[in-house]
Amino acid sequence: MNTESWTLLIVGITFAFYLYIGYLNRVRETAGFYVAGRGVPAIANGAATAADWMSGASFVSMAGLIAFLGYDGAVYLMGWTGGYVLLALLLAPYLRKYGKYTVPDFIGDRYYSNRARAVAAVATVFISLTYVAGQMRAVGIVFSRFLQVDIIMGVVIGMAIVAFFAILGGMKGITWTQVAQYGVLILAYLITAVAISARLTGNPIPQLALTFSDIAPRLNQIQIELGLKEYLAPFQNFSQLNVLFITLALMLGTAGLPHVIIRFYTVPSVADARKSAGWALLFIAILYTTAPALAVFAKYNILETLNGKTVQEARSIDWVVKWEETGLLKLEDKDGDGRLVMTSDNATSEIIFDRDIIVLSTPEVAELAPWVVGLVAAGGLAAALSTASGLLLAMSSAFSHDIYYRILRPDADERQRLLVGRATIFVAILIAGYFGVNPPGFVGEVVAFAFGLAAASLFPAIILGIFDKRMNREGAIAGILTGLVFTLVMIILIRSDRLLGTEAPILNSFLGVNAQGVGVYGAILNFIVSYVVSRMTPPPPEHIQHLVEDIRVPRGAGAAVAEH
Repeated sequence: MNTESWTLLIVGITFAFYLYIGYLNRVRETAGFYVAGRGVPAIANGAATAADWMSGASFVSMAGLIAFLGYDGAVYLMGWTGGYVLLALLLAPYLRKYGKYTVPDFIGDRYYSNRARAVAAVATVFISLTYVAGQMRAVGIVFSRFLQVDIIMGVVIGMAIVAFFAILGGMKGITWTQVAQYGVLILAYLITAVAISARLTGNPIPQLALTFSDIAPRLNQIQIELGLKEYLAPFQNFSQLNVLFITLALMLGTAGLPHVIIRFYTVPSVADARKSAGWALLFIAILYTTAPALAVFAKYNILETLNGKTVQEARSIDWVVKWEETGLLKLEDKDGDGRLVMTSDNATSEIIFDRDIIVLSTPEVAELAPWVVGLVAAGGLAAALSTASGLLLAMSSAFSHDIYYRILRPDADERQRLLVGRATIFVAILIAGYFGVNPPGFVGEVVAFAFGLAAASLFPAIILGIFDKRMNREGAIAGILTGLVFTLVMIILIRSDRLLGTEAPILNSFLGVNAQGVGVYGAILNFIVSYVVSRMTPPPPEHIQHLVEDIRVPRGAGAAVAEH
């Protein structure tokens, strides 16, 4: 069988498996729809959290970003993994002890205000919409190459699959589907990395091959000879300030992501929340320690395969022709010397390789078996679809539970709440599909924008809500609005050429920081405004201050199974 047949077979089998799991775990009550009935075992929640968190950005885009950014690409590894540790240690157990359904639910009750709940719900929708745009683009890329459809049809197919899981099964269906998707995506990633590692270095363990072989110095030397930026030298693509700010934005944003935080509401107790955080960290580390090695192997292989070839020689390679048809790989002999040369500037480079196709194309570039190519396509889809499902549910919960039920219709019955929740997911899928077809950047970049919004809006409100009993509703609302509006406006101005269609960005940076790191300024503003406003207005009621102290005390944690 050829590559396309293997891909159709493997993707078809995995999708049928996901649909079967989703059907088995369909729900008819709101507790199952929002928090899976709080009955998910710790290890299963760890796998689901890893799949939810390791989106298309981690699977499809991260190794590509590292391959083209070199040493500076480490910001994504440090930011995303560091942020998860921050979330697991500082926030998850306390939020689980509070025992609510969603992040806006926590903020609304902690700050004794439906206005604060509504502001947090709006922030959740903005963050999730930005994030899901990256996932939909990843889905479109996979389908456009391996199912031989255009990117619009690829996004539409992905929308239909996600809608089935999320609308029918809610959090319960999504959770068990994500457990299966983690298995598929990590298997696909590791098989590719092990095979190409053994092929290039003779060592099948990617991490050891990267550390003890000379593959990275060889790649560095090739880049120098071609006039590209040094692969192993720091600050070639980002300034020191941007490395610091992007890493911080990703860390703080990870700790404020609503679709990841609500996963800790699905386990039976606080102890299970801690255990599932540990399992998730282990599952995430497997992929994140492999990604830098895969990035080096993939970049080395691409340069060895394409650089210096004639256009005719390059187009005699099957995978080159197929990726060219998608428009994500472009070959052009610009200087007319008959040879293709890759440079760091797209204006002069004769090989333009979309960074988002590095992982997906690696099995073909390395001439691995066709079934491996199909498995990687299934892994990329699993990563993107699992995260998209979680994001859609977070948006649905923010509107149907926090705005419709808690503010607009407190007397709504179970059937009405489920109906609104499912209708919200349908509308959110349509919007996500639009952004999937018209993304404002590479998958990893778009996801980084979402992290910046989360860092600037929800993270300060959550951390202050747990550790500062003097923080009141006036301070929290003012802080969330300040951080969210500032960061959103800065991202639009710095990326106005792609978002507003201007000829050049209205701003190149803000105080030297680019769009991916500007969320840190938003977070700093949020903390300052929250603190100042809270100290100028009345303190929270006594029972709220006692509640904040109680959240941080370990004793009685087991009682968290009871609803507040």
